[in-house]
Amino acid sequence: MTEEQQAPASYRARLYWRRTRSMTFWLLLLWFSVTFSAIFFARQLSVYTLLGWPISFFMAAQGSILIFVGIIAFYGWRMQRLDDAYNNNDES
Repeated sequence: MTEEQQAPASYRARLYWRRTRSMTFWLLLLWFSVTFSAIFFARQLSVYTLLGWPISFFMAAQGSILIFVGIIAFYGWRMQRLDDAYNNNDES
């Protein structure tokens, strides 16, 4: 057993939720940054092209969505690891 699993349940719960909130904050910040930068810097990004399309169009049409799917996949993977580490899974 790890040191965290041997700690009292209330301490483990606080640590679990602190890590969950921290990860959620950073992922939301990434989500906001991608959304904001694609819109705010669209004119500056239109100078660059990717496969013949302006990068601002690509980010609005495809790139942002792929990043959002990546954020969701990372969140699911990481939460499963946190649940396993702190024994917070729903399985009996």
